[in-house]
Amino acid sequence: MKKYLHILFVFFCVGIYAQTNGEPVVWDYSWKRRSDTKIEIQFKATIFEKWHLYGIELPEDGPLPTEFIFEIDSTKFVLDEPIKQSIPKFEYDPIFEIDLSFFDGEAIFTQVVDVIDSSLDLIAGEIVYQACDDRVCIFRSENFAIALKEGATITSLELDQKSLERSKGLTLDLKNREYLKSSLNETEQEYPFLNLFLLGFLGGFIALLTPCVFPMIPLTVSFFLKQAKSLRKGVSNALLYGFFIVLIYVILSLPFHFIDSINPEILNSIATNVPLNLLFFAVFILFAFSFFGYYELALPSSLGNSSDSGSKMQGGLGIFFMALTLAIVSFSCTGPILGSLLAGSLSTDGGAFQLTAGMTGFGFALALPFALFALFPNALNALPKSGGWMTTVKVVLGFLELALALKFLSNADLVSHWGLLKREVFLGIWLLLALGLTLYLFGVFGFPHDQKAKLSKIRIAIGGLSLILTVYLSFGLVSKENTLKLLSGFPPPEFYSIYSTENDCPLGLDCYKDFEEGMAVARQSQKPILLDFTGWACVNCRKVEENVWSQKDVYQILNNEVVLISLYVDDRKKLEEASQFNFQFPDGRIQKINTVGEQWAAFQSLNFNTASQPFYVLMKADGTLLNSPIQYSDATTYYQWLRSGIPKE
Repeated sequence: MKKYLHILFVFFCVGIYAQTNGEPVVWDYSWKRRSDTKIEIQFKATIFEKWHLYGIELPEDGPLPTEFIFEIDSTKFVLDEPIKQSIPKFEYDPIFEIDLSFFDGEAIFTQVVDVIDSSLDLIAGEIVYQACDDRVCIFRSENFAIALKEGATITSLELDQKSLERSKGLTLDLKNREYLKSSLNETEQEYPFLNLFLLGFLGGFIALLTPCVFPMIPLTVSFFLKQAKSLRKGVSNALLYGFFIVLIYVILSLPFHFIDSINPEILNSIATNVPLNLLFFAVFILFAFSFFGYYELALPSSLGNSSDSGSKMQGGLGIFFMALTLAIVSFSCTGPILGSLLAGSLSTDGGAFQLTAGMTGFGFALALPFALFALFPNALNALPKSGGWMTTVKVVLGFLELALALKFLSNADLVSHWGLLKREVFLGIWLLLALGLTLYLFGVFGFPHDQKAKLSKIRIAIGGLSLILTVYLSFGLVSKENTLKLLSGFPPPEFYSIYSTENDCPLGLDCYKDFEEGMAVARQSQKPILLDFTGWACVNCRKVEENVWSQKDVYQILNNEVVLISLYVDDRKKLEEASQFNFQFPDGRIQKINTVGEQWAAFQSLNFNTASQPFYVLMKADGTLLNSPIQYSDATTYYQWLRSGIPKE
């Protein structure tokens, strides 16, 4: 269940840019005259497939916005109005937990300039931007110069002696350079749709145990076997009935494919906005109290009556309407489970296709017993009798619906920064729900329609599991350490806490943000260096720090066995004027290095022939590479990578 509600931040695309050194964003400039004194400059960005360029207005806690910095001479020209951009996509980012605007494919920015001096022949400046794909990000600043008159001289940056010396000073004497020919990346998940199918199957199996479906199994199978002229015909009808059940649930997912074809991102956009999360919260509360027995949800009776009339037809069409009737009359039990599947699928990459995979699994689970018992009718005698245990199943599902409802409210709270459901508050409510479920299963209290009966061994066993969950949540509530690994992805992130404190380095580790300073410590301690090319606005950098570095074995190595040097390539702090220089990238372009981040980006490109983050290098202080660099990775791969590179003492 965790999988299909929070797959969101599993990424599978390989960072092709890191291997090819191609620019994922290519800029073109043009201008046209609006009037005698005003011109309009257009900046057109062509964006490679699977890459995003961010808009010009973003929240402070998000990635870097695209920024245009003009070298303005107020005696010659001024900017007439704020720069405008083409219509971006606007979606919720589950890592930054805010809505962000970005562009795919192409972006156009226009700036109107009021020319004061008619002799003006050149407008120059710099574009600063961040671009990301599903795995890595790059941070760029690109100089531009636009000639307004024929023959205007566009002065290009030159590699003067100071620039050559600064570049040489940033060049490392690396040994074992053959390791740079390959970098390790997380492999693509092999069976994403199979996983969704299995999760849908689990949901369908749970639906089978509800009073809306379970009693129908022996009745329906017996009907087919008794009404058919032969056993073979009865079995084939039951199998066809099962097939139609699967088909109906697949058909239910088809409309979302049409929505997905309009805009592949729309499903995720819909599922992660605030109003829809609040709607899911309300609907799941409604479902929960229906399971508790306070009322019953059902589709309009006219639908059931029409479908039931169709079931009286002869042949396969009549069997189809029988299957449709089952889907309609069982909605009060299957609807909440399908709602969970729908909400989870819409919030994952793959949207409609993942929903179809889950729906197929759900339908298959519902259809399977009808087919199996038709093939082996004597096994019907082994089915448990309907009774109060099915009401218990519904109540347990009701508690689960309340827990899931809280997750959707939490999503809305994080996006809107209401501060209502900090991590401790969220866990406290889940703790109360787990405790309530435990007390219910042990018979301390009941709900409407509960039947008074002796507690069964199975109910006591499930109550024991609920008690274990209650204790587990209580430990996570009182401990400041991340002790709820099994529930990772459900509660709000650790930083969204009433105890939150700012930490200069991830997880309280000792780190150095200057390469030379870190090198000096490494030489003195004789420890290997973990060179961490990262960014303040790097999504996957945070994911590695929170989900990989936090693992006990990985953390122990980072804390005790290496010198961690974290170089932030998007740091906008200005370098001292004497330290500023021009740098030539491998593709031939020359860029003026003015900031700390630009310096570390140049340093990464110069020595490791890549410009994507996160990017990790294990090396000795003398420049000896210990293994191949690694990018975004899972905890197991990362630990093995660390262990393979650090010399055994």
